[in-house]
Amino acid sequence: MKKGNVLAIDIGIPEKARREIAQGLRCFLADTYTLYLKTHYFHWNVTGPMFQTLHLMFEQQYNELWMAVDVIAERIRALGFFAPGTYEEFSALSSVKESKGPLKDKAMLRALVEGHEAVIRTARANFPVAENARDQATLDLLTQRMQVHEKTAWMLRSLLS
Repeated sequence: MKKGNVLAIDIGIPEKARREIAQGLRCFLADTYTLYLKTHYFHWNVTGPMFQTLHLMFEQQYNELWMAVDVIAERIRALGFFAPGTYEEFSALSSVKESKGPLKDKAMLRALVEGHEAVIRTARANFPVAENARDQATLDLLTQRMQVHEKTAWMLRSLLS
């Protein structure tokens, strides 16, 4: 079926549901990208007795987040909508708070735990509309990402004990 000069999307999810799912994923992408930036920022600026451990851990985490933003953006595109890609858009859509100024290592850990928990809450908020639309691909993506964020938050929390 054609819509104008473009072949219409017919994947078994109505356009209205695809639009709602994509909007939720836009927020999820913004959260993930903001957390990526925060983690990379902390990687560059960590100091103190846990420097080596945190520097390497943050690098692993920001690399994992970098790969995730692509997967999330591509899901938005597969649903037929454009993914956000500017700082202005991410800032308006994200629930992850920016960290300003130099932070001590423990404050960095706390900020990252809060960031991962914010991303998890955003993922959970997206489940109802994806479930109602029977969008298993988005549900799978959200489930996989939540597992990563929950595990990462747990590991970061363990360094604060």
